[in-house]
Amino acid sequence: MNQHLLVFARYPELGRVKTRLARTIGDQAALAVYEELLDHTHAVTAALPAHKTVWLAEDKTGAAPEFWPGYARQLQAGADLGARMQGAFAHSFAQGATAAIIIGTDCPDLATEHLSQAFAALLSHDVVVGPAADGGYYLLGMKVLQPAFFRDKTWSTNSVLAELLADARQLQLHVYQLPELRDIDTEQDLRAWQQGR
Repeated sequence: MNQHLLVFARYPELGRVKTRLARTIGDQAALAVYEELLDHTHAVTAALPAHKTVWLAEDKTGAAPEFWPGYARQLQAGADLGARMQGAFAHSFAQGATAAIIIGTDCPDLATEHLSQAFAALLSHDVVVGPAADGGYYLLGMKVLQPAFFRDKTWSTNSVLAELLADARQLQLHVYQLPELRDIDTEQDLRAWQQGR
């Protein structure tokens, strides 16, 4: 398969990352957490045998060092997270991808094995999803663009995964679910992760 990995990320800038977390632990501490998560995400994706693209939330060309040399770089575009993800998937499929997976940079327990397992699952399934403990998902993969997955969703809520799975049932798609993992969005998430390390 022509496998594409799409990583949604931001440049690590004070006051611009992990804003929900920053409300309780402060901008500087939140930036440190984000930088650790970025390093982790890079470490688990670097050796993956796939075409890798970092989709950045903002254009920092000329204003920041190159983000993850060796990864393609694109700029997210769209009115909401769903539109931005749909655009990233559409771009990959237009480039000839036969399997595409999207992840963020919020999941400290994500491992290379999860990504390899996700691509392997797409050999026999239409969709692969990594459920997050907060009711969302940390990974989504597909072989054909499924626009329904990105429409009429209340993003960053605990209903996102359930709505995705309902869409898949309605479309009669065969879904593979990875193990549930925790994203780091709030101080409670952070403390739970730190205590489990």
